[in-house]
Amino acid sequence: MTSPADPPDGAGTGGPRLRLLAVTACPTGIAHTYMAAEKLMQAALALGHEMKVETQGSIGAENILSDNDVIQADGIIVAADKDVDLSRFAGKRVLSVGVAEGIHHPERLIERVRSAPVHQGGGTGRGTGGGPGTAAPAGGAGGAGGKQRGVGYKALMNGVSYMIPFVVVGGLLIAVSLALGGHAQPDGGLVIPEGSFWKHVNDIGVIGFTLMVPILSGYIAYAIGDRPALVPGMIGGWIANTGALYDSESGAGFIGAIVTGFLAGYLVVWIKKVEVPRFVRPIMPVIVIPVVATSALGLFFIYVIGRPIAWVFEHLTDWLGGLTGTSAALLGVVLGLMIAFDMGGPVNKTAFLFGAGLVSKNPEIMGMCAAAIPVPPLGQGLATLLRRKLFSEQERETGLAALFMGFFGITEGAIPFAAARPARVIPANMAGGAVAGAVAGIAAVTDSVPHGGPIVAVLGAVGGVPMFFVAIAVGAAATALMTVTLMSVGSGTAREGAVASGTTAPTAPTEATPGGAGEVLSGYLTASTVRQRLEADEKEAAIREMAGLLAATGKVTNADALVATALAREALGTTGLGEEIAIPHAKTDAVSAPVVGFARSAEGVEWGAPDGTRARLIFMIAVPEAAAGDVHLRLLALLARRLMDPGFRERLLAAPDTEAIMRVLGEIQ
Repeated sequence: MTSPADPPDGAGTGGPRLRLLAVTACPTGIAHTYMAAEKLMQAALALGHEMKVETQGSIGAENILSDNDVIQADGIIVAADKDVDLSRFAGKRVLSVGVAEGIHHPERLIERVRSAPVHQGGGTGRGTGGGPGTAAPAGGAGGAGGKQRGVGYKALMNGVSYMIPFVVVGGLLIAVSLALGGHAQPDGGLVIPEGSFWKHVNDIGVIGFTLMVPILSGYIAYAIGDRPALVPGMIGGWIANTGALYDSESGAGFIGAIVTGFLAGYLVVWIKKVEVPRFVRPIMPVIVIPVVATSALGLFFIYVIGRPIAWVFEHLTDWLGGLTGTSAALLGVVLGLMIAFDMGGPVNKTAFLFGAGLVSKNPEIMGMCAAAIPVPPLGQGLATLLRRKLFSEQERETGLAALFMGFFGITEGAIPFAAARPARVIPANMAGGAVAGAVAGIAAVTDSVPHGGPIVAVLGAVGGVPMFFVAIAVGAAATALMTVTLMSVGSGTAREGAVASGTTAPTAPTEATPGGAGEVLSGYLTASTVRQRLEADEKEAAIREMAGLLAATGKVTNADALVATALAREALGTTGLGEEIAIPHAKTDAVSAPVVGFARSAEGVEWGAPDGTRARLIFMIAVPEAAAGDVHLRLLALLARRLMDPGFRERLLAAPDTEAIMRVLGEIQ
């Protein structure tokens, strides 16, 4: 740990030079990240200070601060709208604000960092956008102005991102071992011989699935309470998933893991606030906090939450038993809803165990369950194929794995999608499950083994095979269509930051030639994509006019689709960056190659910029999905950095013709 570096008296304009560091970060895209970085650098230079800025954009961290940088620093400014690891700044003065503060008030931040509190170590922080320059509590839980929801969402996404590999690895190994090593039984079942190679592969897959739930819980807790919350979160998730600990036939599944993750995280945050003697502090994060939080959370779940869960699902089983005399379609709907609700959790297990218990007496009930079991993963996988643009690259890959798992009746393949967007995915899963269960019930489909999915029909365990496949197909289609519909309506779930990272950066821009036929930004912006005066006077019309300008290059295959994608991006948050700048952008297969356009507006277009200025300098970037990694992001970075120079903006506004505009744009390096 380094000692606090107290800036020399009189530091600032005319005083001793300060050595300052900064971190800028924005959760969607990188334009604001680089704008804040440039503004801070310019302000520090004007005030006579040294400054190094680390940017954490969608490309990843760049210009990373070294240990040497931190040791020599007089203060650190964190201008970010997402969590930033502050533990490396222990013992230094740290000012944590929102990224907009870095853009609009850099001089004020440099002045404030001189008296910022000394960071005590541990945790992460995010900008609060105002107030004193204090580092946020671990996980950023102390943010003002509605930040609490953002912290919860980020924690959930953290857990999901770590859980996905366990779902994929576990599910695929189980599916492959069943397909290649399983032996069909006379009753239609599938058994892998003990001690065989494929049995060991299956066991490894089961371990992956077993770890899936604790991992989800643990990394939710970690995002909130930092490292001390990891152990209580993981152990809490294991307890939630192990029903035998609280007299339940099935555990609480991934929903229980989400509960224990948040409980563990916030419990650790609360314990950290407790004042303890100085001699105890060194062992708090390693021994005291994990032991106390794990014990308290585990016992709370077993004695307070767990037993009511067991009671609820015991009575739910009894209620299902009372439905057997009613309409088969109604029972199929109920079982389908339950199977699809928590995908391997207690509600799912209750329905499954109910069907499995009656498999020898009433195989129609297991037939309803078997049809509903594969619907969530098949439906979510199908959704990623139907509307690829609504999903990140990782989600599209997970969707392919979900299709494979769905074929083998592994409902858990849909959990990553449900955990990421529960309000949209779970209702869609339930709708598809209900449809599949109802169709199977009406058609009197039977299943003679306690398993589901197309695999049981392939192995001969299903009676009424054609209608069994119809039930699954109709249910999966219903889930997929409902998922993409809900996601399209709630476009806020689309994440600009979820892009595929490329490996090839654009080459250095080419200087414009005197003849005006030059090209800049690696040739993506040419004289043919420059318009001296934009006719449109409002945002949508401006985007349409810019799309028409790009279409003239022949690189736009569908101008309407380009406009729709750009407007959908605007719905996520304005691309009006302030300083009379707007950079609308779109990643869409409506363009065949990256292309950039530029136009000036004499009166300015209202773009919803944070500083209230109307956009007079408008750049539009369009790239195909396949090039949506480095190309898209580095173009944004290059533009954002250069446009922070007031002189550059003035020259661009004053350029008398296209040739002069291209010469100015040629300065972008």
